[in-house]
Amino acid sequence: MTEQQTPPATASEPGTETSEETTTSFYEQVGGRATFEKLVTEFYKGVADDPVLKPMYPEADLGPATERLTQFLEQYWGGPGTYSERRGHPRLRMRHVAFKVNPDARDRWLAHMRAALDTLDLSPLHEATLWDYLQRAAHSLVNTFEE
Repeated sequence: MTEQQTPPATASEPGTETSEETTTSFYEQVGGRATFEKLVTEFYKGVADDPVLKPMYPEADLGPATERLTQFLEQYWGGPGTYSERRGHPRLRMRHVAFKVNPDARDRWLAHMRAALDTLDLSPLHEATLWDYLQRAAHSLVNTFEE
């Protein structure tokens, strides 16, 4: 390859796909903000009635948490960087260390997220990609095995 030639685009960020002509983020492929808003709204409907998870949210109204998670997921999957602009680096483990995230809390979180994900009309590949990430993230945040 000569210096004038440019290599084909590669997916350097999580959630990006490449083709010869364009690079489209996972965020765009699944429908952008509307998809992530629906996912997170449906997720928090379950959390609102969960006796283990709901006490982990300091605000009586889950609205601020809904917006934070939406912005985080948007940014992670190639959408706007609003989360970092407003809150800095995600530091997920640090942000969750104050909460008792045991296997029960993780499994409840995943059950509500699975139910929310099932409300979306995603292709099988997009659904599997998102679910894989959500599972890995949930498992990584377990910080105790105490009941």
